[in-house]
Amino acid sequence: MGGSRAQVNKPHKTRFSSKSSRNIHKISQKDKNRIAKSNRNVTQGARAARLQRSKMLREQKKEALLKEKRASSGSASPPRVILLFPLSASVNVSSLAEDILRLLSADVSRALSSTVASSEYKLRATVLHAPHGDLLSCMEMAKVADLIAFVASATEQSTCDYIDSFGSQCLSVFRSLGLPSTVVFIRDLPTELKRQNDAKKIVTCSLTSEFPEDCKFYPADTKDDLHKFMWLFKEQRLTTPHWRNQRPYLIAQKVDMVPDDSSPEKCTLLLTGYTRAHSLSVNQLVHVSGAGDFQLSRIDIMKDPIPLNARKDHNAMDSDDIEDAEIIRSLAPDPSSLEPLLVENVPDPLAGEQTWPTEAEMAEAERNQKQKRLRKRALPRGTSEYQAAWIVDDTDGEDSGVENDGDDDEDDDGMLLDEGESGCPSQEDTNNRDFEEDQASLHLRDSDEETENDSVMMEGDNMTREQIEDEIKKIKEAHAEDEEFPDEVDTPLDVPARKRFAKYRGLKSFRTSLWDPKESLPPEYARIFAFDSFARTQKHVVVKALKVEQEGRDDCAPVGSFARFYIKEVPFHAASNLCAASRTAPIVLCGLLQHESKMSVLHFSIKKHDSYDAPIKSKEELIFHVGFRQFVARPIFSTDNINSDKHKMERFLHAGRFSIASIYAPISFPPLPLIALKNAAGAGTPAVAAVGSLRSIDPDRIILKKIILTGYPQRVSKLKATVRYMFHNPEDVRWFKPVEVWTKCGRRGRVKEPIGTHGGMKCIFNGGLQQHDTVCMSLYKRAYPKWPEHRFPANV
Repeated sequence: MGGSRAQVNKPHKTRFSSKSSRNIHKISQKDKNRIAKSNRNVTQGARAARLQRSKMLREQKKEALLKEKRASSGSASPPRVILLFPLSASVNVSSLAEDILRLLSADVSRALSSTVASSEYKLRATVLHAPHGDLLSCMEMAKVADLIAFVASATEQSTCDYIDSFGSQCLSVFRSLGLPSTVVFIRDLPTELKRQNDAKKIVTCSLTSEFPEDCKFYPADTKDDLHKFMWLFKEQRLTTPHWRNQRPYLIAQKVDMVPDDSSPEKCTLLLTGYTRAHSLSVNQLVHVSGAGDFQLSRIDIMKDPIPLNARKDHNAMDSDDIEDAEIIRSLAPDPSSLEPLLVENVPDPLAGEQTWPTEAEMAEAERNQKQKRLRKRALPRGTSEYQAAWIVDDTDGEDSGVENDGDDDEDDDGMLLDEGESGCPSQEDTNNRDFEEDQASLHLRDSDEETENDSVMMEGDNMTREQIEDEIKKIKEAHAEDEEFPDEVDTPLDVPARKRFAKYRGLKSFRTSLWDPKESLPPEYARIFAFDSFARTQKHVVVKALKVEQEGRDDCAPVGSFARFYIKEVPFHAASNLCAASRTAPIVLCGLLQHESKMSVLHFSIKKHDSYDAPIKSKEELIFHVGFRQFVARPIFSTDNINSDKHKMERFLHAGRFSIASIYAPISFPPLPLIALKNAAGAGTPAVAAVGSLRSIDPDRIILKKIILTGYPQRVSKLKATVRYMFHNPEDVRWFKPVEVWTKCGRRGRVKEPIGTHGGMKCIFNGGLQQHDTVCMSLYKRAYPKWPEHRFPANV
């Protein structure tokens, strides 16, 4: 066949080059068994290690649970706090509290106290019953409760009557604080068994959605019902909010005060009770709820008046028992280890001054002096060199007025993007000098009336009822206008816009334009403290506190010990208020971590409470409950921009959304819950205004107040338009000329030149402008919170 190739026999390809090499790779059966056995041993060893590690972890968890159970229910643990909260006004919790105390108390002949010990149940408990209608007392009790028992009545006519408005409000506040272990007691059940079960099912179905999933419902009418619950409660593992376990605290069983002879306005406050959560050092700073931060002068660790021991003759805590309790040992602070009570930083007004010039500055001064000598000046005849040195040289920055006449025609644009310029066109030298004086004065005070004017409601003591109603009406109208036209401000007719808005500037882009956080800070920033890295500082402080806890030092009152704390230099007025308030609400003392007494700028994630309808304006005085601490603050509200380092200020706290509240307040390490209260006009008790949590501590957070100046197009020609009513004189147009303008229909443009003498201006846009459109200009300035006039509510 044409073109065919002859077949060539090729050698056969195999895995092995020859027959003799085929069996080289084979392994004998003996070697196979040895290799398989070794692999099996390795596998079995790894499995055994995993099993051993799992067993060790189980044992560690079991040991931790047993340790926690012994610590919470042993003889050395403090009494458990049971709070009885009525869900409606018709529920009588006083009788229920008395039944529980009589069940736990062995000696019924003595007068019952709120704290008892039961040898039968091997349990010590403090029973508190919340007064219906007193919000502050209910909040303070919920902060310290180990178990909240909500009490409902089965005799209500409808399911909506099981929880009234006050009960629903308190329940939402308790959720914001963090609920501990909860149960529901059902009272007033029928005596017949079938009807009793039906009534219990109805109440349970109606209230299940209001409480956590693990919440149990118990009947609580008879002694047998309470007996069954107590046996379950004794073995129950209680859960508490995380923020409560971060710091040591004490619930005062007795509050007393000793006047200070050296200072009549000060006194020593004595709080007696059981230490909880952590051991408390005598060198540690403490916070007394509502009164402030203080140092300790002494701690007396006393013999427990209510030991968990059946041989005790009585188990009720009386005031005489507390007074006569034997002092085991006393702890005195060490001056070298005592935490200093630093609240504000003391600024040095001469910190920026230079006491002695450097060599470089002296050489530069010599060169400047030589240049001045070489420069010829027109001096009066007979003037000596010494006299000439005292003559102020007004022409250093400019030449004579005749030579400068040609420069007067140059048009100065005035305001620049991102910074303002302190000059105007020089045709009007007199107006220019007046404006410079006005602008210099504006640096000393805030020119914005909306920010400068404080809430008039705080000065309501000197106002009549009609004036208070007028102010409330004005605030509501301003709140409604801010929701309809946010940030829009009218340019005043009697004040030039360049003076009225002298502290504002334009931004090319709100997200990307730079703004120096250290620029033009207010005087209050010299009084606060800041951290280079707040997260690293918090980690270091927490580790240090845990180390002190594990060491078990001699200067600490251990957990569960009964002690009396001597708090020095407490204002006499605040101590009197605490002694009066201790009859209705528990007085709490909590230990502070390092740095927690110093003032800084705190930011809270906050939301308006559903039950509060009145408007909340920025810089209004609010009472902040942050964990165990209470202080007065005047916050400003802002948005939370994730993709920008600048945040827009909000004039009001709007309902239905979260905002950031920034305040001057003592440092607190998160996580901590927030309950913001506001004193209503004419009301004795404050109302819950907002709830939230602590977000961060950052004085460099930039909050910008935005205003929008609006104008209206008069004539429109393609991309050009004549705009009026944004400004009222041509000098203002020249001053704000560099700032970009925009319209509500989406056009962007710039100011070209002023027209006429009444503030009209010619603008050029990136598209055709409609006649009904509105021309806007955005201006910004940095906003800061207001320094509180008084820091703590008990000192008012």
